[in-house]
Amino acid sequence: GHLKKVARSETNKGKKISGVVKAKAPVKKAAAPKQPPVCQLQGNKWAIDYQFHPEQPITIEVEKRQAVNIYKCDNAIIIIKGICNSILIGNCKKTGVVFDGAVSTCEIVNSQSIKVQALKAVPTVSVDKTAGAQIILSKDSLDTEIVSGTSSEMNVVFPGKTENDDPVEL
Repeated sequence: GHLKKVARSETNKGKKISGVVKAKAPVKKAAAPKQPPVCQLQGNKWAIDYQFHPEQPITIEVEKRQAVNIYKCDNAIIIIKGICNSILIGNCKKTGVVFDGAVSTCEIVNSQSIKVQALKAVPTVSVDKTAGAQIILSKDSLDTEIVSGTSSEMNVVFPGKTENDDPVEL
């Protein structure tokens, strides 16, 4: 880029700048989303959306051909019983997902402070644009491939080689 010439009168040099710093408005707690919470099966896709601080964990029962999409949830715990095809966690905050297993993948995108626990096998866990992801794998998912894009603070916990070994954290 080319630098543009700026006349002295357009700069702040020599101007008196007042020393008054306006206080920022107090930070409000996250407001509940305007949309009502959704938890329903639409065709072969479970939609779990806008769950904002639910009092109870949200539990669904799935089949192998079903995908689970978890979107814009905040401080929610979602329990997925049965093996589903895939899980997508998008735009969520402080959300925990416990699932039996997935045929293809568990994907976490654009989220913060997500905890995912696979009780059985999941071939791939992918984490992208996420700050703070904890992935807890079972002894059935020691072959899980973990793919991560632009993410920070990610740790993976999987069981030790025998039941007496401590879990291993990466």
